[in-house]
Amino acid sequence: MMEPDKQGSKNRAANQPGWLTLFRIALGLIILWKGISFFRYSANLQAMLHSGGMDMFDNNAETIAFIITYINLLGGVFIAAGLFTRWICIIQIPIIIGAIAFVNSKAGMSFTNAELILSLIVLVLLIVFSIKGSGVISADEYFRSYNKAGPEAGHTKKFFQ
Repeated sequence: MMEPDKQGSKNRAANQPGWLTLFRIALGLIILWKGISFFRYSANLQAMLHSGGMDMFDNNAETIAFIITYINLLGGVFIAAGLFTRWICIIQIPIIIGAIAFVNSKAGMSFTNAELILSLIVLVLLIVFSIKGSGVISADEYFRSYNKAGPEAGHTKKFFQ
């Protein structure tokens, strides 16, 4: 017999709709794309951090740009795969809030700004997946299904049979 805590998290993953998995993968790919963009144009990211007007960002722009770039690269891959989804989403939320507050405020906080709309959609999805988790079709569920001790098969094993 399973403990109530494990059963509760298992039921949450089972009740998550399958189309939400597509949104999780799309979110991961968008964040990965932004990470690649930051990697290719790191000077632009550093310039945005310098122009932010905060001394903390201005003095450490290179380090912060490096951290943001690699958190986006790794976070995008992890979210798309469904690995440590809740933790990665929680880590990504302050980055996207900073993007909305500093970058998009300079470009204009109007809903005709496509970058602002994308940032708001990404923020909402990050909040959703930090609450909901990665779902049934994910690396988290794969490891939970195949490495748990117990007689019952996991969701992923049932999905692939």
